[in-house]
Amino acid sequence: MTTNYPVIGIKKRIALIAHDHKKRDLLDWATFNRGTLSRHHLFGTGTTGRLMEQELELPITQFKSGPVGGDQQIGSKIAEGEIDFLIFFWDSLEPQPHDPDIKALLRLAVLYNIPTASNRATADFLISSPLMTSEYEHPTPDLDRYNQTHRTIG
Repeated sequence: MTTNYPVIGIKKRIALIAHDHKKRDLLDWATFNRGTLSRHHLFGTGTTGRLMEQELELPITQFKSGPVGGDQQIGSKIAEGEIDFLIFFWDSLEPQPHDPDIKALLRLAVLYNIPTASNRATADFLISSPLMTSEYEHPTPDLDRYNQTHRTIG
């Protein structure tokens, strides 16, 4: 049976994001997994991206800081099919001034069916999956059908 699902390639495009109180956790996790991460294309928002690039000595495509548009930039890349994987260590105990942007980013990750980790345990399970070293056909929403059924006349 043949599918028309998009393929996540062997070289994944991974977004790495962390709130201020979670940056150290993400840096520790990324340092431990540097070998695996080095085989993929990495993206980061603001300070997290800069810290990752310095600490890991790996190239990181950097966007703006989350509160000033970085979360939305990453969300846009997910919608455009240019990010395959999201590691977002978010702080559930601290209110964030950009909570609507965070919610929108997570909504897009779910909508476009990309693997997402919001804590170290989940990130460990995802990065150690055998799927990290192979192509993966993943179903994405049929947005053409959605657009046709939700079209408004205006």
